[in-house]
Amino acid sequence: MRWGRIQLGERSLFGRVVGESLEVHAGDLFADPTPTGEVVPFASGRWLTPCQPSKMLALWNNFHQAAEKNEWAIPAEPLYFAKTANSFNAHEGPIPAPRAYDGRVVYEGELGIVMGHAGSIFGYTCVNDVTALELIARDPSFPQWTRAKSFDGFGAFGPVIATDLDPLTLRVRTVVNGRERQNYPVTDMIFKPAELVSLIGRDLTLLPGDVIACGTSLGVLPMRAGTRVEVAIEGIGVLGNVYG
Repeated sequence: MRWGRIQLGERSLFGRVVGESLEVHAGDLFADPTPTGEVVPFASGRWLTPCQPSKMLALWNNFHQAAEKNEWAIPAEPLYFAKTANSFNAHEGPIPAPRAYDGRVVYEGELGIVMGHAGSIFGYTCVNDVTALELIARDPSFPQWTRAKSFDGFGAFGPVIATDLDPLTLRVRTVVNGRERQNYPVTDMIFKPAELVSLIGRDLTLLPGDVIACGTSLGVLPMRAGTRVEVAIEGIGVLGNVYG
């Protein structure tokens, strides 16, 4: 089952995705929502993020292939940072170029975990963890992960949340201006999705709708203005955004 949200006029609607339409539901997405009988074509509205997280946590150095190529040590525990709420961006939402930074900005196609109640995994989504790469180490006294990862629009996810998936059967593909740049299996993760939820959940409370971006692998490259990035995961869908 896949769940999505759209803006239709002044109404924000959520529901089950069936083909190119939304079967509108009422109530709480994470607590037995009920169908209203209304069906809305996606073409008549604007995509919203499929949920409204209180936080997005994203992994660094969580893939064996990338760690080996970059000569990074395998971490003993998940290494993660937070992306602030202003960065959250929906399918087809533009990714603005930062005003106070003119260095390289890169895409990172990733699998996203969407949390349910009581620390459970509700489903999975596509994530583009956009990064102002040169900001991270620009000041040698203080790595600027939050700033580099949290410009407006830098936390794109969607277009939907897919439930009842086995994440270890999935591959993440990133297509840039029609050319495939990333294609890697989730099984290459150092910390698999269930492990991430368990270990991060010891540090802080994970609320329904929170997103954990599982990290990326090889193939990350800078974007120019006008670059279209599509993160595709079979069983979930294709998240598309244009940078700049």
